[in-house]
Amino acid sequence: MLRRSIPRGGWSRWTPWLLTSPRIFCLSLIVLLGQVGLLQGHPQCLDYRPPFQPLQHLEFCSDYESFGCCDQRKDHRIAARYWDIMEYFDLKGHELCGGYIKDILCQECSPYAAHLYDAENPRTPLRNLPGLCSDYCSAFHSNCHSAIALLTNDRRFQESPGKDGTRFCHLLNLPDKDYCFPNILRSDHLNRNLGTVAEDRRGCLQLCLAEVANRLRNPVAMVHAGDGTHRFFVAEQVGVVWVYLPDGSRLEQPFLDLKSLVLTTPWIGDERGFLGLAFHPGFRRNRKFYIYYSCLGKKRVEKIRISEMKVSRADPNKADPKSERVILEIEEPASNHNGGQLLFGLDGYMYIFTGDGGQAGDPFGKFGNAQNKSSLLGKVLRIDVNGAGSGGKRYRVPMDNPFVSEPGAHPAIYAYGIRNMWRCAVDRGDPITHQGRGRMFCGDVGENRFEEVDIIVKGGNYGWRAKEGFECYDKKLCQNASLDDILPIYAYGHAVGKSVTGGYVYRGCESPNLNGLYIFGDFMSGRLMALQEDRKTKKWKKQDICLGSTESCAFPGLISTHSKFIISFGEDEAGELYFLATSYPSAYAPHGSIYKFVDPSRRAPPGKCKYKPVPVKTRSKRVQFRPLAKMVLDLLKEQSEKAARKLSSATLASSPNRASSQKDSFKKPASPTSSRKTSPGPGAKKRARVWSPGPQGKRKGIPKRPSGIARQAAQHRRAGRSLPPPLPSRWPLRGPEPPHHVEAAAEPDFRCAGSRGWRWEPSERA
Repeated sequence: MLRRSIPRGGWSRWTPWLLTSPRIFCLSLIVLLGQVGLLQGHPQCLDYRPPFQPLQHLEFCSDYESFGCCDQRKDHRIAARYWDIMEYFDLKGHELCGGYIKDILCQECSPYAAHLYDAENPRTPLRNLPGLCSDYCSAFHSNCHSAIALLTNDRRFQESPGKDGTRFCHLLNLPDKDYCFPNILRSDHLNRNLGTVAEDRRGCLQLCLAEVANRLRNPVAMVHAGDGTHRFFVAEQVGVVWVYLPDGSRLEQPFLDLKSLVLTTPWIGDERGFLGLAFHPGFRRNRKFYIYYSCLGKKRVEKIRISEMKVSRADPNKADPKSERVILEIEEPASNHNGGQLLFGLDGYMYIFTGDGGQAGDPFGKFGNAQNKSSLLGKVLRIDVNGAGSGGKRYRVPMDNPFVSEPGAHPAIYAYGIRNMWRCAVDRGDPITHQGRGRMFCGDVGENRFEEVDIIVKGGNYGWRAKEGFECYDKKLCQNASLDDILPIYAYGHAVGKSVTGGYVYRGCESPNLNGLYIFGDFMSGRLMALQEDRKTKKWKKQDICLGSTESCAFPGLISTHSKFIISFGEDEAGELYFLATSYPSAYAPHGSIYKFVDPSRRAPPGKCKYKPVPVKTRSKRVQFRPLAKMVLDLLKEQSEKAARKLSSATLASSPNRASSQKDSFKKPASPTSSRKTSPGPGAKKRARVWSPGPQGKRKGIPKRPSGIARQAAQHRRAGRSLPPPLPSRWPLRGPEPPHHVEAAAEPDFRCAGSRGWRWEPSERA
């Protein structure tokens, strides 16, 4: 069958065989961990990241061209590897073994590749071959034993005794039979809705987090400058703004420090302070940005102040403290309901969101501040900051503002009937269709029954104090037929949460499943939620976002917990979504953190989300980020170590008997076939792919050599190669090195790995 001999010794140095006791000890540990549900398989690639939908057609491993772990470049590498191997076979060998070899090589493209290769934990060694089901493995060993040395450089596989391949297949065995190949293809529960956002039984979306900043004092805003540098700026309630660079570091010197001007206290729940920050759309050219903060005026009158400032010419990461130019000041009759949002719309105008003045029930005047169009409180204001207006105003009023011509109404008002909108955002729109572009979403904090999410429209009356959510609050005002209120797109009762924090519509690149979801939260309850619009009915459906699944979030760098009090949301320049939270809501307590949303079910294809930040000079020292939250993999490690300590000495004492009981536990070998249905794309409801054995020695679906790959293989032969190189050298399965904050694994002789059995830890990694 082989037309060329394999050099003595295979591909690499001989590696020793394992002792029995540590092997059985690890098997016992894995059984224990499996019983408590600590380690389970989930879609994951060999680079420790989620699978993806390739941008281009896969010519070789076409079963995974709709969803998996290979792009076209990797598909070509695997194909070249395949043809290198097949050079050693005659025609009969091609017919008998070609399908097997293709199957095995293409498991790198499987959405469950990490599970098949035992790579779910980056701190543990990697399998040389994927996990094979016993009947398939036996048939492969029986028909193509000579191909093993061409597929792996591990002498344990090459020299495993026994003509029936029992020991060889034992090495490739996976304890969870659903995950071995080809069973994994026909498992309905593993393939159903593969690639969509995972949901639990309650319909709760399973997302994960990455901690990106910590030790902040009530972080109230995270914004970017839109200047191509991909920096983001984080404002603390006390009046300090920090610069974070694309590499994750923070500059030691703050961008802005207004602590001496900002009015706030250490009292828990004090709503005053530095509340808003926005960069001018032409910031790269004019260096202007705008701030919103509480302050004391003459005679100690509390005010909110909106000012314009500029960045220093000498240092692009420092504001010029002498550049402040007050745009607008509004007296606050109470210490709460201060609003605080600043943003620029697509029209280039600045939108200012003010609270109703505070206390309870908007008691100011006959109808309250929110319904009074002569008051700037309880409003959305729209102004032009690019020039001075009449009467000494440092802004202009756009001529198309809805109440410019209404007697008694302030011309800057764009919308009214607002209680205390906390956090608003402009939708970037779908990256392809631009659907939804320019919509302005806000969370309006309720009184004592309902919280609501609104879309801001020109001239809209949002009902407060006549209505709270969809219900009447002031019954007399609510019965006024002249009120043409804009209803919320969603409202929830105080059993869910008591203080909404508005969020963003996700339009980033890295998590395509989240596109179009409006993600927001509740400050008091700490709940995260998502709204999705039905385009036909224009209705919005709400789903909870659940964190904490060790199965879903078992990726390097990911966490599944967060601080309870959700203060704000943020979006970086690339459109990725974050939220800001604290465990102790005091303006002076350094317990705030920033978390990035990550979808563990699907990522963007490699290379799609790359960007090159515009270089920015830094004069200040960089402070490297050090995470405080424990990553899921660390938690799993701690739990496994705890479980290991609970194992009695009887486990080790009985290990020889356990070892002997492992033998002869395989099914009767059956001949496989490579014909199966193509994996549907993300979002499709999948039927399990069928693997059925065909006639012995007649494998269907053996690929024909494409001309491009033929040239590549010929180049290999002309280079003087007599043998294909070891698999790890040309096709690295390990992926990138773990992040700097992932500690190196300990170096015991034997370790348990992932959700599988024992493995040998090589002294040197390929």
